Amino acid sequence: MRVRKQKLGNKNLVGSRVEQLRHAVGMRQKELLAQLQVRGIPINASGLSKLEGQLRSVSDYELLALADVFDVPLEALFPKA
Repeated sequence: MRVRKQKLGNKNLVGSRVEQLRHAVGMRQKELLAQLQVRGIPINASGLSKLEGQLRSVSDYELLALADVFDVPLEALFPKA
């Protein structure tokens, strides 16, 4: 696992949680990309990296697809307050 070089951005709340979930299930970014694309989410490697780094916004469609990929409720994508 590579260490993130940049600080997390402030464009979304779920990016770091998506990265945590992906690592927890042993999934590579390429695998997550494929799972999202199968669900109709047109995202590339750069977009996913920016999503996880909180450097881009996340659409509601992407949130639903991410929850489906990880088989978690939508609320699980958000950090605990």
